[in-house]
Amino acid sequence: MTRLSVNVNKIATVRNSRGGSVPSVLEAAAVVAAAGAGGLTVHPRTDRRHITFEDVHAIADRFRDRWSDALEYNVEGDPQPEWLDLVCAVRPRQATLVPITPGEVTSSAGWVPDRHRHVLEPAVRRLRAAGIRVSLFVDPAADAVRWAKEMGADRVELYTEPYARAFERGCADAERSFARYAAAAELAHALGMGVNAGHDLDLANLVLFRTLPYLDEVSIGHALVSRAIFVGLDRVVREYLDVLRGV
Repeated sequence: MTRLSVNVNKIATVRNSRGGSVPSVLEAAAVVAAAGAGGLTVHPRTDRRHITFEDVHAIADRFRDRWSDALEYNVEGDPQPEWLDLVCAVRPRQATLVPITPGEVTSSAGWVPDRHRHVLEPAVRRLRAAGIRVSLFVDPAADAVRWAKEMGADRVELYTEPYARAFERGCADAERSFARYAAAAELAHALGMGVNAGHDLDLANLVLFRTLPYLDEVSIGHALVSRAIFVGLDRVVREYLDVLRGV
């Protein structure tokens, strides 16, 4: 079965909006693991807008005895020196290299082939030398997949927002978009790389996307946490009412 790696950035976003330690990223990670997810994903950014470098260490330490083939740690980010030092110190099972556009709200595209070679090649070498599997965040295009292989990546993570938007437009657009991703996945596999995917996947569009050939892992955060608010809100309201009733 395809691995589900849950991105807990959104929990940290809520925490940081108020300050303090609530909601707890560590508690969220524990719930995710207990529910059976196969991975935990974090994306520390230089502006510390959600996950902090301290969170990355804390999660690594909390689950140090549980990291295994059944539960993997995936740290995403722009491979700048500070981030690379963090990842090499923590040594997660996987590092996903993601390009950053100044001022972006969230990731908006994969790496552009033949750009940033001077940054990516040494970053990939350093991470792999530390025993960390490397995935590059790319668009579903043949040149991007081939370039990821040239950079030395073990996997690609296919950027799926275009698929999500196509899915919203209807079945015909969804099928056409999905075909591009299937071709990219087939090529990655033929080149000896694994296939991950992420960005705007949700309960509806995942039904088709889960059939992608050779799909190893999906990373999902925003949609999953957003639904959890409503799935769990009824229970929490009732718990507070019980306290007020003295139950």
